[in-house]
Amino acid sequence: MDPLILARLQFGIVTVYHFFFVPLTLGLSVITAIMETIYVRTGKEVYKDMTKFWGKLFVINFAMGVVTGIVQEFQFGMNWSEYSRFVGDVFGAPLAIEALMAFFVESVFIGVWIFGWDKLSKGAHAAAIWIVAIGANISALWILIANSFMQEPVGYAIENGRAVMTDFLALITNPNVWLQFPHTVLAGFTTAAFFVMGISAYHLLRKKNVDAFQRSFKIAAIIGAIAIMLVGLIGHFQGQRLAETQPMKLAASEALWDTESPASFSVIAISDQDQRQDVFSIRIPNLLCLLTYNTLDCEILGINELQAAYVEEFGPGDYIPPVTVVFWAFRVMVGAGTLLLGLAAYAIFLVLGKKLDTGSRWLKLFVWAIALSYIANSAGWIMTEMGRVPWIVYELMLLEDGVSVVVPGWQVLTTLLGYTLIYGVLMVVNVYLLVKYARAGIPGGEDDSAEDMEQAPSLLGAQD
Repeated sequence: MDPLILARLQFGIVTVYHFFFVPLTLGLSVITAIMETIYVRTGKEVYKDMTKFWGKLFVINFAMGVVTGIVQEFQFGMNWSEYSRFVGDVFGAPLAIEALMAFFVESVFIGVWIFGWDKLSKGAHAAAIWIVAIGANISALWILIANSFMQEPVGYAIENGRAVMTDFLALITNPNVWLQFPHTVLAGFTTAAFFVMGISAYHLLRKKNVDAFQRSFKIAAIIGAIAIMLVGLIGHFQGQRLAETQPMKLAASEALWDTESPASFSVIAISDQDQRQDVFSIRIPNLLCLLTYNTLDCEILGINELQAAYVEEFGPGDYIPPVTVVFWAFRVMVGAGTLLLGLAAYAIFLVLGKKLDTGSRWLKLFVWAIALSYIANSAGWIMTEMGRVPWIVYELMLLEDGVSVVVPGWQVLTTLLGYTLIYGVLMVVNVYLLVKYARAGIPGGEDDSAEDMEQAPSLLGAQD
């Protein structure tokens, strides 16, 4: 039982479980806050009912996210103690700030929001959910600052065999994080928007509380359309930056074994990693150059050339990530994102064309589309993290050097099985609760006039 493999598997499983909850928390907190703001400004009870309904689903998801997230930090001191020893002075700072600055704030104010109905003024109560939403997204920022150090280490020096922080400003202004953070947060907004549209579509198909769910659908459609377009745009910029910072990840995402000039884009590729070559591929000439450098003529280094360069710089070893995993994870992410973009355009068509009723036979697409954003999120993180293999901190520390030297494989296996079982149960409970309360629908709100339904509410909380 190899402790390294088991530790990697455990952290990967825990991360995938945890990130099932995070994007929805980031986006649904903001959508809930927008709905309550509209309620405060208009005084329409239907928006209060909407806020309570979507807020209940947000709270269920938030609780599960907290439970799964805490375990991740424990692993740094157990399975990955050598990693923590080496980079703890740098990596630990943003994690500590995240807990003190963001997590505690959002945890306190979510309690204020839950128990503050009819006890606080409308404005103060709405402010509480905005603090929760802002805190959740600031929390994501600090976590991504820590992750960006692993992707593109900056602001450190090696002293006495350990990495120590020398420039905190460089750490928080890491160029990687200012692409990674908006991409992740906007993916969360997309997830929440399609979550709201999917559940709203379900109730519209049942013709249950049509007024409230049409309003919910319209708000989510606007947010979702803007978010998914920006996700794609920022993702494009991230891909271009990979050419400078992690060329091996870029090459692996295209199964580009040998240097090409000009470089082609792989539509399909079946690779033999042992032989370090393609078995079969379909490529579009010049397109990778266009996507990476905005030109049809460029040179992009292949995996084999990069491997030779790494051996020369860092010594003997295999510096090639699992190409098949990275290649297909990228395409699953892009494919799911493209479908979401198309559905977002259709949602806007329904909203602007006032066809939420007449187009109802196609609303079932939005129910199934809830899963697409989760697929895209998971595939994106798998590509991001697996593409960095074999580095735990890119070009600074190898995975094999970060694993604990005192935790035997059987202990890692025991906790792996335990976490997987417990998280599996929690996932079932979470999905059960979300489905149960989502199906229950929005109570009340039917008496509110629908005469102003045609005009979608502004994201800034303007009246209908």
